[in-house]
Amino acid sequence: MTRPMAQTPGNNRCRQWLAGAAALLIACIVAGTSCRKSGPATGDVAKPIVIGITADASGQYAASGDSDRRGVLMAIAEFNARGGVLGRPIKWVHLDTETTPATGSRVAERLITQEKVAFLVGAMSSGVANAISQVAQKYGVIYLNTNSSSPSESGENCHRVKFVWDGNGNNFAQASVKGAIEKFGKKWLLITNDYGWGHDTSNATRKLVTQSGGTIVGEILVPQGTRDFSATLLKIQQYGPEVIAAAVGGDDLKAMRAQVSQMKLGAKYAWINNQQDWPDVYGLPRADLFGVFGTTWYQGFDLPGVKEFVARYQKENADSKIKTPGNVFFNGYWATRSLLEAIEKAKTTNNIAVIKELEQWRIPAKDRMQNDDAYMNAKNHQLQQTIYLATANMDSTDPDSLFKMVSNTPPDQVMDKESEAKCKLEPYESIPAYAP
Repeated sequence: MTRPMAQTPGNNRCRQWLAGAAALLIACIVAGTSCRKSGPATGDVAKPIVIGITADASGQYAASGDSDRRGVLMAIAEFNARGGVLGRPIKWVHLDTETTPATGSRVAERLITQEKVAFLVGAMSSGVANAISQVAQKYGVIYLNTNSSSPSESGENCHRVKFVWDGNGNNFAQASVKGAIEKFGKKWLLITNDYGWGHDTSNATRKLVTQSGGTIVGEILVPQGTRDFSATLLKIQQYGPEVIAAAVGGDDLKAMRAQVSQMKLGAKYAWINNQQDWPDVYGLPRADLFGVFGTTWYQGFDLPGVKEFVARYQKENADSKIKTPGNVFFNGYWATRSLLEAIEKAKTTNNIAVIKELEQWRIPAKDRMQNDDAYMNAKNHQLQQTIYLATANMDSTDPDSLFKMVSNTPPDQVMDKESEAKCKLEPYESIPAYAP
């Protein structure tokens, strides 16, 4: 037998609420309108925005991949601390791309089809970035190439969904070649990592050297994974160049610098190295930091916001072997922060809307901690930014004060017009709709 409900004030309130809810439902049905609130109801959890991180955790660029990932995570943490984006929390999934293009393709496919990510962020190797971007373009998923710097990434391999956040080999060559010819000499030797980024970077250097009246006396190819540079160093002495332009990165670069220093060849020639990523040189003896090299950011800049940025890094990355942020961390952070800000500005996660926001993106120098405003080139989706040249800081014993700035060049003076001309972005209407 069913017992009658006890007549309590709480039960009376319950019956009143149910009666009111029923009346509201009937009114909605009569009016033909929805009774749902525009935001999540009390107790509901908004669907998260999931970011797929495609940074290397193994292979030649594992150290840089770790810095890249940490930069992405600091930006995500900042947005989650203030309530996420569009009222939605931000989550992330990281899969190792292993510095291998085939793995990059598999990782991108899995992140999109199985993990249901909203966006892809992260890159070190240009070959891996190109592979990821092809998968991203197929599904219409926006992909931020944070740290690979081959000119081809914003040239023949550009895509409407891909945005490139680093300076490339052509930018750095334009900042360094002409001045080096005037100061050091016209006989140049190229040392090239034997894969996409190395070849594209050396080709850019070759063209500018020739245009500036110099001569390329030879080129030495360095296979990825090289640890013994004795044959390379012997060839250098046989060529007898005045200037050596090296496009070598990752763990290969660390090994090469150590052996050049041991052979005392660092001071014998003028070395013009392309961008030197902070994780590739951090912890090296100052004697190994011979020559002039490029970067897009340095933690020792005397610019507004830098000290605070470094302090946030150190607080959130106490477990890292790298005690100060460098250009790789900086790129990962700014790419992710800009993406999340663009979503907020677009008021939607719709891919086309966010792409159009990013295509007109501009970051004031005072916010970005550089000497010039940075802005996205809508023609090839490469961020235009200040390019810096540096050398070893021999006046300090501070292990984190490794660089001394030689010059900074505004973005308009080093723009990669050649890659821009090669880029053919897909039309908006050909991109699959994607609104995670």
